[in-house]
Amino acid sequence: MSIARRLSVAAALALALVPRPAAAQQFTVEQVLAAPFPSALVAAPTGARIAWVQNAEGVRNIWVAEGPRFTARQLTSYTADDGQDLGDLTWTPDGHAIVYVRGGGPNRQGEIPNPTSDPQGATQELWIVPFATGGPLRLAEGNAPAVSPRGDVIAFLRRGEAWAIMRQDSTQPKKLFTIRGRASQLRFSPDGAMLAFVSARSDHSFVGLYDFGLGGLRYLDPTVDRDGSPTWSPDGRRLAFLRTPNERDRLPFFAQREAEPWSIHVVDLTTGDARTAFRAERGRGSAFRGVVAESQLLWTDGDWLVFPWERTGWTNLYAVSARGGAARPVAAGAFEVEHVALSPDRRTIVYASNAGDIDRRHVSRITVRDWDVQPVTSGAGIEWSPVVTGDNRAIAFLASDARTPAHAAIRVGDETRRPLAPETLPRDFPVRHLLEPQAVTFRAADGIEVRGQLFAPRTARAGERRPAVLFFHGGSRRQMLLGWHYIGYYHHAYALNQYLASRGYVVLSVNYRSGTGYGLEFREALQYGAEGASEFRDVLAAADFLKTRPDVDPARIGLWGGSYGGYLTALGLARASDTFRAGVDLHGVHDWNVVIENFAPDYDKTVRPELARVAFQSSPLADVATWRSPVLVIHGDDDRNVPFSETVDLVEALRGQGVEVEQLIFPDEVHGFLLHRNWVAAYRAAAAFLD
Repeated sequence: MSIARRLSVAAALALALVPRPAAAQQFTVEQVLAAPFPSALVAAPTGARIAWVQNAEGVRNIWVAEGPRFTARQLTSYTADDGQDLGDLTWTPDGHAIVYVRGGGPNRQGEIPNPTSDPQGATQELWIVPFATGGPLRLAEGNAPAVSPRGDVIAFLRRGEAWAIMRQDSTQPKKLFTIRGRASQLRFSPDGAMLAFVSARSDHSFVGLYDFGLGGLRYLDPTVDRDGSPTWSPDGRRLAFLRTPNERDRLPFFAQREAEPWSIHVVDLTTGDARTAFRAERGRGSAFRGVVAESQLLWTDGDWLVFPWERTGWTNLYAVSARGGAARPVAAGAFEVEHVALSPDRRTIVYASNAGDIDRRHVSRITVRDWDVQPVTSGAGIEWSPVVTGDNRAIAFLASDARTPAHAAIRVGDETRRPLAPETLPRDFPVRHLLEPQAVTFRAADGIEVRGQLFAPRTARAGERRPAVLFFHGGSRRQMLLGWHYIGYYHHAYALNQYLASRGYVVLSVNYRSGTGYGLEFREALQYGAEGASEFRDVLAAADFLKTRPDVDPARIGLWGGSYGGYLTALGLARASDTFRAGVDLHGVHDWNVVIENFAPDYDKTVRPELARVAFQSSPLADVATWRSPVLVIHGDDDRNVPFSETVDLVEALRGQGVEVEQLIFPDEVHGFLLHRNWVAAYRAAAAFLD
């Protein structure tokens, strides 16, 4: 039976088989996925203008607002769910226009995502749009734009090479220089005369400097290590960067609690002298862990370098003099700093963290002058991606809560925060029907404490036992929260969990070990992933937790997840089909050796036979012989994260032993689906299959 026909039958049967809440509480997958999702929030370097991308059911557009009233308006006018991403928003220095990129990046074969299977193919292009009036103008093929502080040059990347557009004439874009390796992280000097960049060369990387006037090229203090995050001093006379020692034996999906310590270096561009401003200590924090920021180094007023460091086992912020010395904590405690930005005048730092509210995010600000830390947001909401406006009078951020989906918001001075563009939320969005998930904790067999969010249907009657579903996020470096998520992929996942709960399921979203939000030891869990699959203990502990609840039918527990969550879904079905009746596996990992090679192309399992053996034994395919429960597999065949062959091989193995397998395959779609209609199709299929 075809997937479409089988699911239509299943949907009809579900009406009779699944306990249903009252009709007034019903909503559709389409309705709960209809909220626009904001991202890429940026502030103009001067004035009071902000911009962000809003994805409304797959139609992506740039929105803007300007102080003092900050009335939001749509700036571009794209109209189709065409899978063409928008991002890399970059203001011109005068705040009069925005340069942006339309289209996704290439895979290793150089192919641009084309999820609509357009016969003409797809491109990734730079565009510029004025803030006031006028439509977008195409500039060139490329990505990652950097606009000169003088506004006369737009540098960008094209297939790993540095190009530029000179805005004062009508000449075509030109390649700036030819180098070995691939260029990235383009950074103009404050006067616009020079361009810093990173040249990645397989097992090492250099920080380079291009002089526009002389046409010269040089590399700063080159070594065998990996240099990156070039950051200019305010006067343009020095350049700081991070240095991470290369370690060939390090592979992804293996715990790394320590490493050869990383360091911060500062080069005097007049003399060429290089000095080590900071070196991490051995032990905790010796392996660099970054934050979400334009650069991992913030060169602030007062000649300070602010950076993330995990010295205490938590990702906090520290400051060190650019001339060297002892580092001081400036945002420290038992919490994780995640999104960080520096104000245009370099005197204020804003960041989002889970300080005092471990399963949410809130915004704080640091005054560089005295390192005073003050909260900007608090309460039962979730806030992230803060930026300070160019006039330093407002802080914009993205926000959500348990019922209200992600949206842009603003706080002007000491005024009460308010949402931007609230009118874009569809009128039939089911805000009042959504649940507020409960924070729960339970322990795995080895004593590890695991946290999760429980969605318990409102309509359960006393003594009634409901079907239940476990959800596992991807990553695994992720953390699900007590509300709508700040990443689009998991914003969607939260929507499906709400939908399943509305259908009568008890849903438990599990923040298993190797995820973020709970410190270094939890994230770098021993024997996690390819080194032993220790997260499987958390899968079993979550099932045991559900079985103890009086509202759960222990004979009807399923599970679902995507990517790393698909891995744990498949592992649960392979190792515990007696516990899990069915599962939905979205682009999951099934053989670690294949996925490790995808992220580390030099990996050769024949050179490390014991490591490869453990990696395979940690994979679902190693236990496929005991897999009996039915599964729905969903995958796009242009997946750049988890090779499509992972699903091909799993289906072949399950067919060989008669396991019921349903498929939903999206030709030319990538890992995080670019087409909104594919998210709708995937989640409708998942719900119907579980029913």
